[in-house]
Amino acid sequence: MTHHFAVCTNNEGFEASLEPRKLYQVVEDEAAASHGMMRIIDESGEDYLYPAQLFTRLELPETLEKQLSDVA
Repeated sequence: MTHHFAVCTNNEGFEASLEPRKLYQVVEDEAAASHGMMRIIDESGEDYLYPAQLFTRLELPETLEKQLSDVA
């Protein structure tokens, strides 16, 4: 399973759920993406939809993505 990550660049309106400059795991969701949203595992540990413009996707080396996804 491939894991993807994004960094929060703006948490306006979502201050309790997102921290700016923090790395978040992305759950791929094509339907959400078609509506300008991203499914993110947030501070609660659950995945929720957020406006995609709040994040910048990162391309990380595969070994680092695996290490990050294994962190509980």
